[in-house]
Amino acid sequence: MVVNVTGFQDAFDALMGELDYSMLIVTAASGPQRAGCLVGFATQCSIEPRRFLVCLSDKNRTLRVATRAGALVVHLPTTAMAGLVELFGGETGDDIDKFARCAWHPGPRGLPILDGCPRWFAGDVIARRLLGDHTAFVLAPFAAENGARGEGFPFQRAKRVSPGHEP
Repeated sequence: MVVNVTGFQDAFDALMGELDYSMLIVTAASGPQRAGCLVGFATQCSIEPRRFLVCLSDKNRTLRVATRAGALVVHLPTTAMAGLVELFGGETGDDIDKFARCAWHPGPRGLPILDGCPRWFAGDVIARRLLGDHTAFVLAPFAAENGARGEGFPFQRAKRVSPGHEP
């Protein structure tokens, strides 16, 4: 066994860069403010009770809105939804209103649901934890739609989207 205690960062970064998990779009609302962003760090974290963990970058506006929100929506885009992925991953809500550039409607509790992404769930925020440069939100789902199926939007393809804010 080889243990490299110096210079491991490059090897770790390369390993993480090879993973290929599905990307998600998270939307939030607090009062009149809406926000949304592309998310790569997320996972189901409990079967019973149902819980989901989603991490938002400290660099984007969505985190600022989500910290004041009682619930979030997690959308599961497919490879056919490249335009939505580009909008929510390649633009920043600090500069534009992303929701003016896509079809959406108020869903449960007035949360923004993206019309172009018919697979989503909404969850109450039951915990928040700072984890480095991301904040983790633990969600307890209370509503969901499982519409048109398709292959999840892969991380490797999303790496081609230039982030709307500094990484």
